[in-house]
Amino acid sequence: MKFTSIFLAAILAATSLSAIAHGGRTDKQGCHYDKKAGSRHCH
Repeated sequence: MKFTSIFLAAILAATSLSAIAHGGRTDKQGCHYDKKAGSRHCH
């Protein structure tokens, strides 16, 4: 049981890293132009 809890916590921690915000100003709709991707996206 303890191993399962630790394993699940590790998985959740690893997958939450992709949710880290990136820098960049947003317009009044909450969007901005992503120069790398060459597209506009919203948050």
